[in-house]
Amino acid sequence: MSLRPHHHKYKNILLFIGGLLLTIVLSQFNFFHNFLVHLGQFGYLSAFLAGLLFTSTFTVATGGLILLTLAKILNPIYLIIFAGLGAVICDILIFKFVKDKVNEEIAPVYQNFINHSHFKKILHTKYFAWTLPVIGTLIIASPLPDELGVSLMGISNLTIKKFILISIISHTIGISSLILSSTFFL
Repeated sequence: MSLRPHHHKYKNILLFIGGLLLTIVLSQFNFFHNFLVHLGQFGYLSAFLAGLLFTSTFTVATGGLILLTLAKILNPIYLIIFAGLGAVICDILIFKFVKDKVNEEIAPVYQNFINHSHFKKILHTKYFAWTLPVIGTLIIASPLPDELGVSLMGISNLTIKKFILISIISHTIGISSLILSSTFFL
C-alpha cells in the first residue's frame, strides 16, 4: 500500500468539466438565476469578480455566465475593462507563483535533465524562446482557463511588464469576443 497521494493525469480537464457541469446544473435553479441577476446591483464590482472567476479551471464557466448576464445590463466597454482588470490581477498572481515557486522546484531537475543534451541547445535558441509566450497568449485569449497559458509564460524568460501587457491584450480580446458573441447569439 502506497502512502503517496494519487496524482490524476487529467486533473485540470476533470476540474474544467466539473465546473462546467456544476454551472449548468446551478443555472437550472431559480435561486442561481436570481443570484446572477442580483449581481448586477453591485455594478462593475460584479464584473471584476467575474473576471477573477473567468481565469480559473473550476470557475471559468461560472465567470463566463456572470459576464453574459452582466452584458445585458451593464455598459459593455466598462464591463470589458473591469472584468479584464479582475482577470489580469488573477493572472499576475498565478504568474508570480509560477515564476517564484515552481521555477525553484524545477530548476534542479531542468539542470540535471538537459545538462548534457541537445535539448538544452534547442530550448535556448531564438526560435524556441518565443513559442512558450505565444502559445500562452493564445490560451489566455481563448475561453479556456488561464492556468496553462500563464504557466507557460511563467517558465519562459518573460518579464512581468511584458506579461501584464500580454495579459491585458489577451483578456480584452477574449472577454470582448464573449460579450460580442452574446449580442449575436443570445
